[in-house]
Amino acid sequence: MKDLADSFDLMVEQLDRSFDGQRRFVANASHELRTPLTVGRALVELAMHRTTASPDVKRLGEDLLEINDRHERLINGLLLLAGSENRVPERQSVDLADMVTHVTAQSTPEAEKAGISLYEEAGPAPTTGDALLLERIVQNLVENGIRHNSGDGGWVRVTSRTLEDGRAEVEVSNTGPEVPPYEVPTLFEPFRRLGTERLVTAKGAGLGLSIVRSVARAHGGDVTARPRPDGGLTVAVTLPEHSRFPPRG
Repeated sequence: MKDLADSFDLMVEQLDRSFDGQRRFVANASHELRTPLTVGRALVELAMHRTTASPDVKRLGEDLLEINDRHERLINGLLLLAGSENRVPERQSVDLADMVTHVTAQSTPEAEKAGISLYEEAGPAPTTGDALLLERIVQNLVENGIRHNSGDGGWVRVTSRTLEDGRAEVEVSNTGPEVPPYEVPTLFEPFRRLGTERLVTAKGAGLGLSIVRSVARAHGGDVTARPRPDGGLTVAVTLPEHSRFPPRG
């Protein structure tokens, strides 16, 4: 039994090292890729803004900048995903209602441009955690609701509340294409397909819900998703109840 226990401990230790190595690799690779993208953006913008630049050069520059933006979103998503896998060491008191109000205001221009109505119901939802990471949860959910919507005439509704057991919850519902129930678990996996639609598109990097789940779990919370009967999705993130003395790790 002792030999079996020692072997099991060794296996767990090796797996832990392997996962840590993978996270470090993703973070290092993402940092290395950021530099050439920044340089490439600067060179394209320089060429576009020359007085001698022809209309063809300017159109090509716009296409290249769009591609560059897509790659930057992917790399930033990988960095955030790699950095949010661990427990949050420093926590502070936050209210998800403040984040809902802030993110909704920031996202309104994008929603209006897409012809989508954005609704806000910011009820008190106190919790503890890293404010920037928790704001990223709300931002990713709202962006996901806008970008994977049914288009002109669609809507996104963002709600925060305190549940009966004291936990904080933020919920985002949106109209959109019908989502089969069996496809829901795959939405939280990076770069997975939804039916025939590739999630890594010009709309996003395919990491939004993966990051939401990673950040929620790092805070001791969880995330669930369910299809809406008329199409679209409802995603809810629950986080531990607010503590007067925020825990560490």
